Formats: sequence, C-alpha cells, structure tokens
Amino acid sequence: MRLTCPFCGSRGVEEFTYRGDATVRRPAAEAGDAAWVDYVYLRDNPAGLHQELWYHGVGCRSWLVVTRDTRTHLVSDVRAARAVAQAEHKEGAA
Repeated sequence: MRLTCPFCGSRGVEEFTYRGDATVRRPAAEAGDAAWVDYVYLRDNPAGLHQELWYHGVGCRSWLVVTRDTRTHLVSDVRAARAVAQAEHKEGAA
C-alpha cells in the first residue's frame, strides 16, 4: 500500500504509522463516566470508507488524516490533520 503525503508525495506505507480512528472525539472534561468509558473502550469496526490518523515518522513527521476503504484498502484521500482540524473548527464556529 502507498500513501500520498501532501508534503512528500507518494511513499510506501512502511514510512507511516497507523495511529487510530480519526473520527473519535474526546469528551468534555465535565462529561460523565459513561462518556469516558465509551471514548476509551468502544470503537466501531466500519466496513467501507473510514478516516484514520497516520503519522509520517520516517518522512516529514506530519500527522495525516487518511480516508481508506477498509474492505479494499483503497486510499481515496490524504490530508494534513491540521488542515482537517482547522476546517472542522471553522464549521463549528459558523
């Protein structure tokens, strides 16, 4: 599998480290115990398109959000995690 880093170009997957589900959001500090249990222990196992966090440790050391089909491993999008977070922040502020 190859990932196209927005900064370094197409690279082999061995340069990257999978770091988890990019759709999970940390609960607010005042959230109850049930919200924290869900956050720490419960994860979906999607079949199809899914956003994942990857770290380009051997390259530019960037955090990336990779959209990948979990059934075929086809990567349809790779974006800098910072750009994704900024876009989500703008949407939330609007």
